[in-house]
Amino acid sequence: MTITSKFLRKGELTRAAILETALETASRDGLEGLTIGLLADKMNMSKSGVFAHFGSREDLQIEVLRLYHHTFEQEVFYPSMKEARGLPRLRSMFALWIQRVTKEIASGCIYISGATEYDDRHGLIRDELVAMVGAWQGALLRATMQAMELHHLRNDVEAEQIVFDMYGLILALHHDARFLKKSGSVERARIGFERVLESYAPKKSA
Repeated sequence: MTITSKFLRKGELTRAAILETALETASRDGLEGLTIGLLADKMNMSKSGVFAHFGSREDLQIEVLRLYHHTFEQEVFYPSMKEARGLPRLRSMFALWIQRVTKEIASGCIYISGATEYDDRHGLIRDELVAMVGAWQGALLRATMQAMELHHLRNDVEAEQIVFDMYGLILALHHDARFLKKSGSVERARIGFERVLESYAPKKSA
């Protein structure tokens, strides 16, 4: 390994470490609570040292969003794609989604906190966040439509309504478990999902 490649490797590792710390901070304090100065203190670096890896605070915030999205895909989306199309895949997506939310009860969910922070703002961060949430909702919609095509769910209802119901359960879970500290919230979300599936199940022939 040449001296140049060693420096590049060290720079990549430093950048990755900064991003991990930034993600932890943003999950707890929100993306707007993320500053170059705060990160520099946490990393025992100078502000210029952090700026060397990220050209601006906005660039840093966007990279944090992308890291969060990548982690979400690795933990929720891609494992679910290994399941059979239709209801098995949709069940897996929701189960792994709940599993991730249970881990985020202590730290916070950037998708949810970001929606609160940027619901009435404009700019690249909001656009990036909307695109990521939209991609996940799109994946849920495709899985739902496949379940309808395979007659695992009724096909005389709107797939968008089913996704809406699922998303509402996750938001309620996060609210009750994180904000209200209510015990049993995870189980209520699971029960709610089963009721959603039951309500959209194909009608049994007489």
